[in-house]
Amino acid sequence: MEQKEKELQPQTRAYTVEEIATVLHIGRSSTYTLVKKGYFKSVRIGTAIRISRKSFDEWLNQFDL
Repeated sequence: MEQKEKELQPQTRAYTVEEIATVLHIGRSSTYTLVKKGYFKSVRIGTAIRISRKSFDEWLNQFDL
């Protein structure tokens, strides 16, 4: 049943700063710097920042990692 529930949930279209930091193995402050410099599209909702999954994935893919 649990597997079925996971399949029905839509894929998230945005990352949090913490998720980006985890993916890149860097600190949150370094991630905030990348966001501030505009390396990928982001939106601020109140105090929260969400980074576009598509924009981040395209940015990361340019490095052929």
